[in-house]
Amino acid sequence: MIPSIHDRGSETIGLINYLYGPGTAEEHIDPHLVAAFDPLTPDPGREPKATYEQLQRLLDQPVNALPAGKRPEKHVWHLSVRAAPEDPILSDEDWAAVARRMVAATGIAPDGDEQACRWAAVRHADDHIHIIATLVRDDGRRPRLHNEARRAQDECRRIEVDYDLRRVPAGDGTAAKRPTSAERHKAEREGRDRTAREELRETVRRAVAGATSEEEFLDRLRAAGLLVRTRVLPSGDLQGYTVALPDDRNGDNEPVYYAGSTLTPDLSLPRIRKRFSDGTPNQGPDTRPSAQAPSGPATARRRTATAAWQAVLVIDRGGDAEVAAHITAAGEFLDALAKTSAAHTRAELREAAFVFERATRSHVQAERGHDRALRQAARDLVRSGPALGRGEDGATTAMAIDMLFFLVTATAHWHAKKNHAQQAAAARQAAEHLRAAYQAAAGIPLAVLYQRGRHLSQPLRQRQVAHLRQAVPELAEQALAEPGWFALAATLADAEAAGHDPAGLLAEAAERRELSTADSITDVLVWRLRRMADLPADATAMPVRASTAEPGNRRVTHPLAGRDDQPRRAR
Repeated sequence: MIPSIHDRGSETIGLINYLYGPGTAEEHIDPHLVAAFDPLTPDPGREPKATYEQLQRLLDQPVNALPAGKRPEKHVWHLSVRAAPEDPILSDEDWAAVARRMVAATGIAPDGDEQACRWAAVRHADDHIHIIATLVRDDGRRPRLHNEARRAQDECRRIEVDYDLRRVPAGDGTAAKRPTSAERHKAEREGRDRTAREELRETVRRAVAGATSEEEFLDRLRAAGLLVRTRVLPSGDLQGYTVALPDDRNGDNEPVYYAGSTLTPDLSLPRIRKRFSDGTPNQGPDTRPSAQAPSGPATARRRTATAAWQAVLVIDRGGDAEVAAHITAAGEFLDALAKTSAAHTRAELREAAFVFERATRSHVQAERGHDRALRQAARDLVRSGPALGRGEDGATTAMAIDMLFFLVTATAHWHAKKNHAQQAAAARQAAEHLRAAYQAAAGIPLAVLYQRGRHLSQPLRQRQVAHLRQAVPELAEQALAEPGWFALAATLADAEAAGHDPAGLLAEAAERRELSTADSITDVLVWRLRRMADLPADATAMPVRASTAEPGNRRVTHPLAGRDDQPRRAR
């Protein structure tokens, strides 16, 4: 159950008109009162003679009783409480009880307080109610509403237990500001999937990913099509920035600007400066040899996979401040991958980055500097340019997503251990989007490896079985039963042909993280081995040697053509 405290208003009648009206898309059905401060409160939804104006005058009476100069301008308080889609439909009596508990918990109408604020709860849908209150008590004083949002959340957690509803992770005050109801309604009217605030937050986040200076960051914002305004100190130093969507206008047809800090505290200029060159303000692009742009997207993705794996080890074993830094950098890293991904993986990667942003913020203070490798990987991705989605680019994308999946999953486990419920939930949700992106990216390159494995000579295939049983005896039978075994056998054969010890390499790959709970251990081992042995991720780039293929067989150029026994990919 989600409570949302909306921006305070100045016109009671305006909100009443909305609550009892048809809604922006005729979505309001049977608007009616379920509870109020007084059982005799008129209900314009069910009583033919009751009017909106009667309800407004009743609620506003304590406000109007004050002298004109003492009346608060923003005196209309508005809370909506929404159940989860899978929750049972509550009765009017249940929602009335919920409403009374919410006004008591928030301080609008504490239990037993006969001089409390006046309020009414309106239901116009099965899954939620709206509570309207006026912020002057009957005794003329103002209510004590300190921290009412947190108290509303806490009461909803108790209501979920009492009514056996879906348990929503508790908040901790680190979430980004939610869009207001006005922003959501505006987005609906304009046909936007997200509000302007959310679109801007995502665009600014992508612009930050891999940037090394203020100038580069601002140039990226403008290149993304945003309107950008800056504030400059007399010294010439940048003080702050605001951004707007060109087509997001107010009533005067002027762009609606948002400061970075109002999108999320992480996007304030001081916080962004800490990212540049490992936190050194106003420093130009990193010109160290290791920081030069990679030769292409495939090379950048290989480096990405390596950096992601090292970050997994830190999250498993590092101190809290070091882990927090790596998780924050992982968000930037994921933004960069989404920004440079091919069309068939872009949507899922962008969704993964969008939801993972919540997992990057907690009360654990990040210690900058430890996350240098991840941030450098993000820079390499952006500088290398977009991947084509096929050949080595496409295969290394699958390799990178596979490693990133483990990184995000490790993040979820770490947050869960720290009782960071919302962050853990966000990381798990991001992992599901990564799973879908992986399936899109890995299908063709793994199918090529599958065909190569099927065409290995029988003695060579048996040799790979022996390597598997020698290196990971506890996982060997599970791996052999998976459709991906043929891809793993081909990879082991390629590693052997390149001069590596297949069994030793396989044992090292398996030791790096527990595999028994992986959806497909063969997939995971394939990408680890190809990265560790520096094998082309795209198997079509491997030469066909007499030692690794049946005589007379040619390399498969289109693995899906004319085949009905392709492996089912499951991440």
